[in-house]
Amino acid sequence: MQQSSEPIFNIPAVVVAVLAALAAIHGARELALGILSAADREVLELFAFIPKRYETNVFGLEAYAGGLGAEIWTFVTYALLHADVTHLVMNAAWFVPFGSAVARRFGPMRFLAFFAATAAAGAVVHLATHAGEGFPLIGASAAVSGMMAASVRFAFQPGGPLAEWQKRSPRSWQIPAVPLLSVLRDPRVVGFLAVWFGLNILFGFGSLPIVGEGQRVAWEAHIGGFLAGLFLFSVFDPVPNQVSSGDSAGPENQIPSE
Repeated sequence: MQQSSEPIFNIPAVVVAVLAALAAIHGARELALGILSAADREVLELFAFIPKRYETNVFGLEAYAGGLGAEIWTFVTYALLHADVTHLVMNAAWFVPFGSAVARRFGPMRFLAFFAATAAAGAVVHLATHAGEGFPLIGASAAVSGMMAASVRFAFQPGGPLAEWQKRSPRSWQIPAVPLLSVLRDPRVVGFLAVWFGLNILFGFGSLPIVGEGQRVAWEAHIGGFLAGLFLFSVFDPVPNQVSSGDSAGPENQIPSE
């Protein structure tokens, strides 16, 4: 009897499509334009997230290309750009497992909307903590962080993907999520959160550099994306919530890359 392929070994098509888009965009910048060439700097000005863009100068003139449109779309488009191949590969390595988990649960359209929402949340926090800064923010890490947080909402509970990984049942991805407060009573979740936030704090202090020399880790954007993933999960989740809340879940040369 022929066995069907197991979902745990298959990357959802929407995740593959996002990865292909990220690779194609970076390839075009690196091969066709040249990273940080004059043409590439124009791309960054149009599509990277630059906090200084939101300052009004005394003449009322636009300081950056793109005008009002760029002030809106760059909250998401910055996530499609990466500083170098290493930056892209590192984000992809985390995006595949966590993005796949969320994509299997949400479906393609909700997944893409969630990617955009968590990327935008990361940009909002970056803007709040780097107001007036002229260095472009690029990288998909805020959205990847949002995928990690969303996975926490359902992966650890009984019957979820981690508990049922040996059975590899597609039903484990669709288990009803318990309320956030119940999830936070699970010691495994608390441990995961402690490690995640601890690492990002270390990145912020420069103790653990994870990108190339001259690039800064935009850890505030990571946290913004992660918190958005935790709290917006229920907005995007198509699976009906579990009724009982008593069930226990048992970085230009200085581009901030995230």
